[in-house]
Amino acid sequence: MPEPLHGDTLDASLTVTNLERSTTWYTAILGFTVDRRHERDGQLIAVSLKAGAVRLLLSQDDGTKGLDRARGDALSLRITTRQDIDALAASIKAQGVTLDTEPMSAHGYRIFRLHDPDGFRFTVSSPHVAR
Repeated sequence: MPEPLHGDTLDASLTVTNLERSTTWYTAILGFTVDRRHERDGQLIAVSLKAGAVRLLLSQDDGTKGLDRARGDALSLRITTRQDIDALAASIKAQGVTLDTEPMSAHGYRIFRLHDPDGFRFTVSSPHVAR
């Protein structure tokens, strides 16, 4: 029997309705940096982002499956950090973002939740329970 999967990282690829808007949101609000811009025939089609070991690929929806389709339903991505969750949440809120949940302690972590402009949901957590 083959050895079961033992992953080291999980990267995510998100199809977004407006690539430039989403790139700005992830860089300005969450602090990701642009790792690479992907073009095809001179047209921007995707942007690779990074924040520490976390990697996201944002790709522009081409509309073939309908531009009105739901995004982020039944999916929540978790980013774990060693940063102060309360300070990070306060910084994000200071930029006008409404959090889905305020910072709280749960299961040995300090967490808060938010969603991006397309409705993709994120839980940001730290194992440092401080409150």
